[in-house]
Amino acid sequence: MSVAATGSTPAALKVLLLHGYTQSGPLFSAKSRALHKALQKSFSPRPVQFSYPTGPHRLMPTDVPDYGPPDPDGANIEDVEAFGWWIRKDTDDGIIYRGIDQGMAAIARCIEEDGPFEGVIGFSQGAAAAAMVASLLEGNERFNAFAKAENEGGIPYPSTFKAYGGFVQQPLKFAIVYSGFRAPGKRYEAFYEPRIETPVLHFLGQLDSVVEEDRSRALVAACEAGEKNVVIHPGGHFLPSQRPWLDACVNFVKSCTEQPAGRAGKEQEDDINDLDVPF
Repeated sequence: MSVAATGSTPAALKVLLLHGYTQSGPLFSAKSRALHKALQKSFSPRPVQFSYPTGPHRLMPTDVPDYGPPDPDGANIEDVEAFGWWIRKDTDDGIIYRGIDQGMAAIARCIEEDGPFEGVIGFSQGAAAAAMVASLLEGNERFNAFAKAENEGGIPYPSTFKAYGGFVQQPLKFAIVYSGFRAPGKRYEAFYEPRIETPVLHFLGQLDSVVEEDRSRALVAACEAGEKNVVIHPGGHFLPSQRPWLDACVNFVKSCTEQPAGRAGKEQEDDINDLDVPF
């Protein structure tokens, strides 16, 4: 539910957090504590509220890359606490994200229950989902793009993102993606064409061996600000928690949320180059 300002207490900055493949909401909460602490300190006295839904797909051991039971007798399938927003399947008809409709429905349900949100932050598969969510909330132009793409083999606009003749919430002010990537193929083209207008900050790890750089760069190219909003950190497949990378995130959120209205335009794109961060 939405938290309104009462008396001298400002309304919370609400942010949706989407975990990576094989993770869960509680696990991602533990891994992003430094980020939450940095944002809370920076925005004080305004509270910062993170919401951590868990993907609807509980993964089987065969769904987890390089999974191996911890002992020769094997592990009980029910003991695997690993979830995803969808499950990738390579088919003769191309790559399919099985269950993506349920994944989007779970996110829409969180928006209805805990939102509206000002921004979304995601990691890995959750970063890909975060970009999708930012795209879906961009209004009628995006809805019409899905309708057109559906006639050419694309997936339909997720019905759970439509509500009461409109959308489940207003457009987001920002999205931050760590090790994100673009969904491949024409099925998912409407997420990215036209390009995503919501300001998106991309974190890429120089040593990331899970999400190849070209996949992340494809998502960067699908966003209006493009290379202007890319941060390269020297690590691998994780959320960097050192001060420079936290500052990059905090300053980006401030630049988006302290503007007077909605999605940022050319003014936001120009200002991003002046932020005191290691872009």
